[in-house]
Amino acid sequence: MTAIAETSDTIVTPLTIPEITELVARIRAEVATAVVGMDQAIELALAAILAGGHTLFEDVPGLGKTLAARSIATAIGLDFRRLQCTPDLLPADITGSFIYAPATMSFEFRAGPVFTGLFLADEINRTAPKTQSALLEAMAEGQVTVEGQSFPLPRPFHVIATANPIEYEGTYALPEAQLDRFMVRLAVGYPGREGEQRVLLNRVARRRERAEVARVVDGETLARMQAGVETVTVDTDIVRYCVDLAEATRAHAAIAVGASPRGSQALLLMARSLAVIAGRDFVLPEDVKRVAVAVLAHRVSLTTQAWAAGTQAADVVAEIVERVPGPLVAGVSRA
Repeated sequence: MTAIAETSDTIVTPLTIPEITELVARIRAEVATAVVGMDQAIELALAAILAGGHTLFEDVPGLGKTLAARSIATAIGLDFRRLQCTPDLLPADITGSFIYAPATMSFEFRAGPVFTGLFLADEINRTAPKTQSALLEAMAEGQVTVEGQSFPLPRPFHVIATANPIEYEGTYALPEAQLDRFMVRLAVGYPGREGEQRVLLNRVARRRERAEVARVVDGETLARMQAGVETVTVDTDIVRYCVDLAEATRAHAAIAVGASPRGSQALLLMARSLAVIAGRDFVLPEDVKRVAVAVLAHRVSLTTQAWAAGTQAADVVAEIVERVPGPLVAGVSRA
C-alpha cells in the first residue's frame, strides 16, 4: 500500500524518492536553458521549495535573480506574480483590500498579487517595514488577514524575494523577524568568463529579450514531491548535529543573538531536500554542512565590535561548521 502523507490541509499521495530525484533533475535542466552560472543557487532554491520554505536572493543587480525566480515558477508549474517594491508601496498593494461594489452595494474583497503560487518581491528592501511586514503572515501561515477576515493562499505557496546589498539610500533593511521567515538566503555571485559568454550567446540565439522555459510539473505534482520529502529518514545523530550548530551560534563571541530553533529546524528540512535531490532516503552530515551558511547566516546578529571590524555573518557560520564536529557514522549502515 502506498504511504499517505499530510501537507497543510490537504492529504496527498507522496511520490517515491527516485521519482522526485528524476523530476528535480528535469526541472534543473529546464531552468538551466535560461539561467546560466547559477547551478548551486538554483539547487538550493529548489531544495527550499521542496522543504516548503521561502528564498531570499541577496546580490548585486543584473545577475539574473528575477529570471531565475520566473524560470523556477514556470518549470514547477506554479502561477507567478512579480511585484516591484518601491518606498510608496502599501500593505494593501500586496494583500489586497475591500472595494465598494455599487452593483451589490457592498464591500467585496479584491485579492492582491500575493494570491499566487510563487510570489516574487523584487528589491524587497526598497519598501517600508510596514509593507514588508505584510508578508509575515502569508509566509508563516499561508494566509492573509484583511479587516479581520482571513483568506487562505493557494497551495503550494512560496515567496522568492530579491534584495540589493550595495545600496543604502532609499532602502530599508529587513528586520530580523522578516529575515527569519526565509528558509535560505542565497548569493548568486558573478558568473565565470565562460558562463558570461554563454549568457550573451544565448541572448543572440533566441533573438528576443525574454527567455522561455517549459513546464515540467504542475502544482499538484509539486505537492506530491513535497510530501515525498517528508518520508526521508533522519538519524538521531543528524538531529543532534543540527542542534549543535544552532547552539554554537548562540555561544560564539562574535554573535550577539544566535539562531533560534526555527534555524535548526530549517537546517534539518533543507538537508532532507538535498538528500532527495541526491537520490537518497536518508540524510548525511554533508547535507547539513552544505546548507548551514545559507540557512543560519541571516538568522544571527553580530556584536557591535564584530560588525565594526567588518566581520561577515557567513564567515562566522562557516567557521562554526568547521569547528563543530559532526556525527561520524550517521547513515553509513543505510549507505
